[in-house]
Amino acid sequence: MCTAATYKTKDFYMGRTLDYEFSYGEQIAITPRNYEFDFRFAGKIKSHYALIGMAFVAEGYPLYYDAVNEKGLGMAGLNFVGNAAYEEALPEDETEVSQVAQFEFIPWILTQCATVAEAREKLATMRLTGTAFSEQLPTAQLHWIIADKDSCIVVESMKDGLHVYDNPVGVLTNNPPFPSQMFALNNYAGVSRKQPESTFAGVLQLDAYSRGMGGMGIPGDLSSQSRFVKVAFTKLNSISGEEEDESVSQFFHILGSVDQQRGCCEVTEGKYEITIYTSCCNTAKGIYYYTTYDNHQITAVDMHAENLDSDQLICYPLLSKGEVRWQNK
Repeated sequence: MCTAATYKTKDFYMGRTLDYEFSYGEQIAITPRNYEFDFRFAGKIKSHYALIGMAFVAEGYPLYYDAVNEKGLGMAGLNFVGNAAYEEALPEDETEVSQVAQFEFIPWILTQCATVAEAREKLATMRLTGTAFSEQLPTAQLHWIIADKDSCIVVESMKDGLHVYDNPVGVLTNNPPFPSQMFALNNYAGVSRKQPESTFAGVLQLDAYSRGMGGMGIPGDLSSQSRFVKVAFTKLNSISGEEEDESVSQFFHILGSVDQQRGCCEVTEGKYEITIYTSCCNTAKGIYYYTTYDNHQITAVDMHAENLDSDQLICYPLLSKGEVRWQNK
């Protein structure tokens, strides 16, 4: 499963965890402005906004898990198994709206839209189809978070149509559908960063015997609903400095609150879900930071250090092996 979040200090940050039992060989992929996207139904785009994000590159095509464009708009797709449903593709002469295959949804939005407001306009005249990239790569069941420094939305394609929700907390996990994720926060209205006062009964004197008891009741399991609550509480109560190193560090701590350790979530016998990578992108600067399960050293790739007027995809493999820094050897 996965968790996505946004965070704002002086700059705006967006990132996610990818929690799964194995890696597809994803890479940091920079798509320059002149890389040609040949969309299945919408035709070719030869000039567009540049993107940076995490992708599985198949046949030279970046299948983005999450990405940010040079204008500061970000987007991430998270598993939505059992609820996601897409439209059947129609012949071009039978529809007046744009048809977009699920696998190209992220680049279709980020190559053309600079803000969430512009993305909303695209969504209003779009059919999201279940067209697969290939026989070897079938259509994934996903929903998406789209955000800029001013607003955040969630997009869910279900049997009853395409839904676009405002997301005031800037967090998304997997199931249930987003309105139910938000509704669950009502169960934790009484939690606080502050120590609790005793309101159990006037005849009893109850003491706060430990720090952090104001947050008692916040779930700690790895289910998607619990991760939503935990990250929403952590993010909305987080405090950090305005500088880049402090902001990035705090973002990784926010998502680290739902890190998945090998052995704690068995998906089939002998296979365990882990946090394969965690990302954090400064959307204003176009810097993509990440850690992996075995490498907690933060690694960064700056899209503006590359030739963004190129027409060739630029990829960097993940640095997945960590190193120990000795101080006395």
